[in-house]
Amino acid sequence: MFLKETRRRKNGKEHHYWSLVENRRVDGGRKVVQRHVLYLGEINSSQQAAWRKTIDILEAGSPRPRTVALFPEERAPQLDDQNIVRIRLDQLELRRPRQWGACWLAQVLYQKVQLDVFWQQRLEPSRKGTRWDHVLQTLVTYRLIDPGSEWRLHRQWFERSAMADLLGADYRLAVDDTLYRCLDQLLCHKEALFSHLQQRWKDLFAARFDVLLYDLTSTYFESDPPFGPADKRRFGHSRDKRPDCVQVVIALIVTPDGFPLGYEVLPGNTLDKLTLRAALEAIEKQYGKARRVWVMDRGIPTEETLRQMRASDPPVSYLVGTPKGRLSKLEAQLAERPWQEVREGVTVKLLPQEGECYDFAQSASRIQKERAMRRRQLKKLWQRLQELREMKDLRRDALLMKLGAARQQLPRAWRLLAVRVPKAGEEINQKTFTWRLRKKKLRQVRRREGRYLLRTNLTDEDPAKLWQYYMQLTQVEEAFKNLKGDLGPRPIYHQKEDRVEAHILVAFLAYCLHVTLRRWLRDLAPGLTPRSVLEKFAAVQMIDVHLPTTDERHVVLSRYTQPEKELRLLLEQLKLTLPEQPPPRITAAGQLVD
Repeated sequence: MFLKETRRRKNGKEHHYWSLVENRRVDGGRKVVQRHVLYLGEINSSQQAAWRKTIDILEAGSPRPRTVALFPEERAPQLDDQNIVRIRLDQLELRRPRQWGACWLAQVLYQKVQLDVFWQQRLEPSRKGTRWDHVLQTLVTYRLIDPGSEWRLHRQWFERSAMADLLGADYRLAVDDTLYRCLDQLLCHKEALFSHLQQRWKDLFAARFDVLLYDLTSTYFESDPPFGPADKRRFGHSRDKRPDCVQVVIALIVTPDGFPLGYEVLPGNTLDKLTLRAALEAIEKQYGKARRVWVMDRGIPTEETLRQMRASDPPVSYLVGTPKGRLSKLEAQLAERPWQEVREGVTVKLLPQEGECYDFAQSASRIQKERAMRRRQLKKLWQRLQELREMKDLRRDALLMKLGAARQQLPRAWRLLAVRVPKAGEEINQKTFTWRLRKKKLRQVRRREGRYLLRTNLTDEDPAKLWQYYMQLTQVEEAFKNLKGDLGPRPIYHQKEDRVEAHILVAFLAYCLHVTLRRWLRDLAPGLTPRSVLEKFAAVQMIDVHLPTTDERHVVLSRYTQPEKELRLLLEQLKLTLPEQPPPRITAAGQLVD
């Protein structure tokens, strides 16, 4: 096993990517092929040295074989000892293979964030002995590893996982009523959870909270209206492109490193610009007054909210994107200002205003990217229009429907074309169905590609730092991508509003584990994603080895499979040690074993 380097030139700069590779002999040992074990991405020299040291430890530390004596029933020594159990080796059975590795890693993350301690103090066992904290840990682990509905957890996933083994519990944790009743106990602890998480981010990663990123998303439901007048499930602007479904809006606050500080569930018809004031009050109430910088996208703050942020004591700083209509109003003033280079490929123009400053920034790499996207869309739309004009027996109504589909699929390119469609009764030909490029609109779009107009009351801040703050808004987008995609809060079938919000809280807890793992990997194994690591660990299974005895009993050995070489390497790099195998069990004579 060794490190392999791959070089690639991008934007005139040479990049070095590293992978972990091993040689394997094939074709009877006559050929050697390389097997890609792990992709590490771009790593520095110290990280290279750490990986090489780990490889040396792994290859030098392979266990030595040892000889053991097994005595089958027919060849057992004749000893008069009642404590000796004779095994029928010819009847050995392997039962209940179940996923263990990813569940164990999730448990490590859960304990690292001390969620086990937090919830144990707040979720007391029921009178029948149900450990609600264990039920919640099962829900969060399920959401992190293989998200789905609570019903699927009850019917399938729990039996196929080793959660019962890891928690020292049984199937009672996954009874459907138990899962739903656990959700009923969570929401009252949400504010305490946010305070706990802030302290853990500080202790684990020295996280700072002077810059906060704020954005909104929505998630829709399979449940059907109507609901009560106070229910948050409402029809509204759907970011999921499902205006036919009711939804709720989720407002999320994270740090530039991606650590979630809090979230709020709002009615589905809430306007973006009406959410910020409540978020400011919630953070101030939760964590006190302090100098913070709020970074937001355009459309969230109103003029009144920004005015209140400037007038508050201490002042609340902000950096916000502005609508493109404002850029049109300021273009003449900005044209007179000189460009300043803040970093390689990024230049800005500063336009001071009363108590504020407009920061007009452009990125050379972003210009290239957006122009390539626009050209690709325009070329695709142009080809589609030609295909439609050449179709035989195409009627006008069908043409209009196909044009509508093309406009929805390629909206940027559609705005750059002026399309003439045939009038009612006209044939479709080169005279009645034409299009042309809107050159004035294209020139305007070219001037604005890769350029951003930012607005801030940080008038003395370094422009390079302001640009860095705004680019960190991608952390919120990544958070929503993980929260809505990788951790899959949908489908949401709950009928009760409180359980809907508790369901989202479970997804939020799973996202906290996801963020912890990602930050952990950044320090110890850069280049690996949380999902790829979870998939590696998921390969470790737990199996029950049943050894029948001569006196009609069973010796049961629950054993997790030994990790493959690449996973052992990853364990070494993450400084993790697998726990000892569970102790054996022996059943009573004649007892039926599951």
